[in-house]
Amino acid sequence: MRKIITAITLCLLYGLPFAFAQDRKAMSSKDQDKIAIWNQLDKKFPEYSQVAREIWSFAELGYQEQKSAALLQSKLSEAGFKVESGVAGLPTAFVATYGSGGPVIGILAEFDALPSLSQDTVPYRKPLLEGGSGHGCGHNLFGTASVAAAIALKDHLLKTGQAGTVKLYGTPAEEGGAGKVFMAREGYFKGVDIVLHWHPGATNAANAESCLAMVSGTFRFYGQTAHAAGSPDRGRSALDGLEAMNYMVNLMREHVPQEARIHYVIKNGGVAANVVPDYAEAEYVVRLPDHNATMELWERIVKAAEGAAMGTGTTVKYEINAAHMGLLPNETLASVMHGNLSKVGGVKYNAAELSFAEQLRQTMGKNLPPLKVAEEIQPFKQSFFPASTDVGDISWLVPTTGLSTATWVPGTAAHTWQATAADGMGIGMKGMLNAAKTIAATGLDLLNNPALVEKAKTEMQNRRGANFEYKAMIGDIKPPLDYRKGL
Repeated sequence: MRKIITAITLCLLYGLPFAFAQDRKAMSSKDQDKIAIWNQLDKKFPEYSQVAREIWSFAELGYQEQKSAALLQSKLSEAGFKVESGVAGLPTAFVATYGSGGPVIGILAEFDALPSLSQDTVPYRKPLLEGGSGHGCGHNLFGTASVAAAIALKDHLLKTGQAGTVKLYGTPAEEGGAGKVFMAREGYFKGVDIVLHWHPGATNAANAESCLAMVSGTFRFYGQTAHAAGSPDRGRSALDGLEAMNYMVNLMREHVPQEARIHYVIKNGGVAANVVPDYAEAEYVVRLPDHNATMELWERIVKAAEGAAMGTGTTVKYEINAAHMGLLPNETLASVMHGNLSKVGGVKYNAAELSFAEQLRQTMGKNLPPLKVAEEIQPFKQSFFPASTDVGDISWLVPTTGLSTATWVPGTAAHTWQATAADGMGIGMKGMLNAAKTIAATGLDLLNNPALVEKAKTEMQNRRGANFEYKAMIGDIKPPLDYRKGL
């Protein structure tokens, strides 16, 4: 009885699925299997909304997502998947497999939150826990929709007896931890024919998309303490070394490709102004479209650090924490994904969601897109976004494509409290369901059309070049499992 009441409550809270489902009468007879899958996902919408809400409330940071990973694994195990946990030396990573034979369809699932983005599901700033973490990038929705799509495809294979394999990859620590890269480096994507993924957003789009490669790392300067007034000559300031490095890097900005992005934050600069600090630490992130150029720029920054240490009488040590390639677009797959997204449609708000959206937009500034954007599907195109994702490495190994759905109010930026708010309520849940339907339908097309799979492979090989050999940008470093500890 409690489960029935919960399901009814979630339907009322998030809106009944049929209120925003696509116009199925307009679909052809060839789409009947898709319609069956979509009907199944509609029926399970309350269940998946509850899963997404639980992960939203856990708000676990990278490599700490024990509850989130366990919840998703339990759903997959209950559905008949064979689950391998703790893969690639990552305690919260997993691979769930169902079926046999080819093609092998991989689906990515993320579930890590972000520091300092705790927020209630209200259209004004109200942290649930001051300074706490929150799902400001919607990975609670990401992981749940991917699991839902994988289970829907599994049910189709079971019903039809069709050959094919579905692999759901639980990939932790996308936010700066590069979980997928460690899984790729250890060979977990070998034998996979296609990889599908998605991401929450403020629009509905499925483009052939590329992005920036990325390297992040930590620089630690070591000096000598002294009384800053009584014996300053005996001190060697680690903070001076760090600031000298930062100054040189900032001068460097005039002499790097205009597409380059360099970010840094001082994480430790000393503890008292009257004590010369013997330790200082900064985190750097470097991005460029080309992964080789990204590594070259990183080496220039390393030289700046070494020069700064030499000039200030300090020493410096550094390490790479994460690194990954940019996305390799696949137009063959993207066009299939776009076609299915167009059939699924966008997100339609009920009265309560419309009121929420209008109030939330008052906190976002001016020149916002109209709310109707949430209902629209953006035209198909080849695109680029100036950010990074660890999906990048996978896309160079396996033909890969993704989409975004309007889980956020139009105009919302990622990594904001406004995104966290929408990710925990009906607007986010509706976008999540649309993503699950689109991924499941695209997976079905690929299972039914081996020639399409081969075409996507040929495109990937042509784009990356005949002499391509994968080498992870992270080298042989161990996963930074503690990189979010204490936040």
